[in-house]
Amino acid sequence: MRALVADGRGGVEISEATEPDPGPGEAVVAVRAVSLNRGEVNRTASAPAGSRVGWDVAGEVLVAAADGSGPPVGTRVVGLADSTGWAEHAAVPTSQLAALPGGVTFAAASTLPVAGLTALRALYEASRLDGARVLVTGAAGGVGRLAVQLAYHAGSTVTAVVGSTGRGAGLAELGAAEVVVGMPTSGEYDVVLESVGGASLAAALEMCSTRGLVVSYGCSSGETTTFDVRPFFRRGGARLYGLILFEELTHHGTGDRDLGHLLTELHEGRLDPGIDLELPWAEASTACTALLERRVKGKAVLHLD
Repeated sequence: MRALVADGRGGVEISEATEPDPGPGEAVVAVRAVSLNRGEVNRTASAPAGSRVGWDVAGEVLVAAADGSGPPVGTRVVGLADSTGWAEHAAVPTSQLAALPGGVTFAAASTLPVAGLTALRALYEASRLDGARVLVTGAAGGVGRLAVQLAYHAGSTVTAVVGSTGRGAGLAELGAAEVVVGMPTSGEYDVVLESVGGASLAAALEMCSTRGLVVSYGCSSGETTTFDVRPFFRRGGARLYGLILFEELTHHGTGDRDLGHLLTELHEGRLDPGIDLELPWAEASTACTALLERRVKGKAVLHLD
């Protein structure tokens, strides 16, 4: 079979690869579409030649799991692979695999595993969302756009933080009550979803409400965070929660159910996948570059031929 691998020069290329060897609780998926995430693209840029990558996959079950779990052969599915998803065939744990409702395309579904599950698990950490004041940094990205929508539909008042006016386009229509360029200098929020790190995380901690929550799930700035802890602990009961998606899924064991929930939201029109770029997988390097240069608002998707 063929797979996208690191070319050793900062890009990716299509190469021959070995077929997956699934464990008892893994299904083999014939991949039709994948979506890109900054984490894996950054990793690919510095990986040795031939390294395999890829998390988000959508396609059809080619080989059902040997232990009888998960969907049968031929089922249209979306799932989260373990760094080998950018390939014609991928082994996916059935605990991270869900069947697509009718009408949901492979492209739309492929946007959900990393971005959707990260947004959903982050919001699940909040004690309440109905009536909550929610701040989402990096709101123009894949996780951010989905988080804005999920929080809005849960009854929250959402403030979306973006890097430029152009990147904020469309977020009000998705549910943001306010779209701001750069971190606010004042205000108080019950839930902050923070992906920038550095000064942005420091500001989030200062604006966290009493018994509020800051969920840190990224550091796109690459900056170290320095902050005065006194305003944070004086809030009383405020929390800083570090979220790593794969650990969350292992701990909670709800990946398949969470994906099912996201697919229902998508199918019923309450979730816009935010696809901004679609290309054939032969043009994967172009998509990776666009993502790293922040020219993608939302998600980039590759179609396998």
